[in-house]
Parts: sequence; structure tokens; C-alpha cells
Amino acid sequence: MFKHKHPYKPFIQRDTTKLIVGTLPPPRFSTGALLEKDVDFCYGSYYNSLWLFIDKIHNLNLRYDNSNEAIAQRKAFLIKNKIGVCDIVDSCQREKIDASDLGMKNIKLRDIIGYLKEYPSIDTLLFTGGNSKNGPEYFFRKHLKDYNLKLELVTNEVPRIHKFEIPVMLTKSETSHQDEIFQSLHSFRNDKRIIKTVSLTSGSGAANISISRMPLYKQLKAKNPKFNTFDFRVMQYREFF
Repeated sequence: MFKHKHPYKPFIQRDTTKLIVGTLPPPRFSTGALLEKDVDFCYGSYYNSLWLFIDKIHNLNLRYDNSNEAIAQRKAFLIKNKIGVCDIVDSCQREKIDASDLGMKNIKLRDIIGYLKEYPSIDTLLFTGGNSKNGPEYFFRKHLKDYNLKLELVTNEVPRIHKFEIPVMLTKSETSHQDEIFQSLHSFRNDKRIIKTVSLTSGSGAANISISRMPLYKQLKAKNPKFNTFDFRVMQYREFF
């Protein structure tokens, strides 16, 4: 049984507003057996198209190799655009050493809600996949149950958007000099912080079949025969990246 541990810590800044949430990178990123075009960073697999979409949207001219420059390019983009990365799976076990979500067993999840409380500027979670079994949204729904929280549907069109609320801890306002003794104390009020979630179409090749069946894709393909599933994802991701 292979112990698949996530190789990267969450990449989050104090002013991060959006958080990319996936599951786990392929096992080779944990063992260090990278391919020539892999980047040793979040979503660094050349066969995971997330950075290809972002590169296309922003004309970043990113490097796709094992260099430190390739890592720095991606970190700079995320920091500039106040985007973070925190995959929801911390570790799992696999009988077969591959990147299949369904192949994960004995799964240990990260405390995403804990990170949201630690970084109050975050208002959006970007799932790199929908609610299929062992996908990021699927795990997040299970994670929310630990906090007695649940997703509320905002729009059922792809990409599906949900929202949920978490309690907000507010500091006592500095309204009076006489209240100085209370200024270092925290009080809980019945205020809520609303977080939006967006379930983007997965960048995996398996998702191409579901894309090809979408009415919008068929319509765009009919207008432009050269339009493909990569173009469709770029169009979808552009709104959120």
C-alpha cells in the first residue's frame, strides 16, 4: 500500500481572496520523480491543464520545466492576483500508484474551514472539479458536516456556484476611551461571513466527454468548428482567474 502524502503546504497570503482547492497532485510529485515538463509546485503536472489555461488567459509565457524560475513565475502570478492554493486532501493510501481520485483510501482531509478562519480575506473557493466521488467539492461537503455547515445552491449552470456561511469573530470597536480595557478582548456576535464556491470543469481528459455533451459547447462548436474543449475551459476559467 502506497502512502500518498501531499508534497506542498497551502500557499496562502494575508490578502488572499480566492483559494484553489483540488485533491492531490500525482504520486511522482511526492516521490520526486518529476517529468521533464513538470514544475515542482502546485498543479505543476504538465498534464494538468490549470496553468495552461491561466497562461492562455493572461499571456504569461510560463516555463514548463523543473527550474526554480518556473516556480517563481507561478508564485508571482498568485501573489499579484491574490489567489492561493490549498488542496483538501492531506494524505491517502493507494493500492495502485496513480493519480486516480477514486483510488484514494484512508483519506485524511485538511481543515479548509480552519484556514478560512485564519485568513479572513478569502471569500471564494475555486474547486478544480465537481461533486463526483472523491472530487474536491465532494470532500468539501463532507468537511462542512464536521462544522454543521452546508452548501446552498446559487446557480445550477456549469460552473455550479454555491455559498455557505461561517461565524465571524469581531473585535470590540474602539468607540470610547473608557472602553480601553475591553479593546484587547474578542466577542462573538451573530454575524456571518459568506463564502462562495465555484465548481470549475476539471482539467482532466476524462471531463472532455461531459463538456462535449453540454448544449453551450455544442452551440459554440457549431459556430466555430475549430473551437475545442481547451477553448471551452479557458472561456469558463477566465471569469474567475
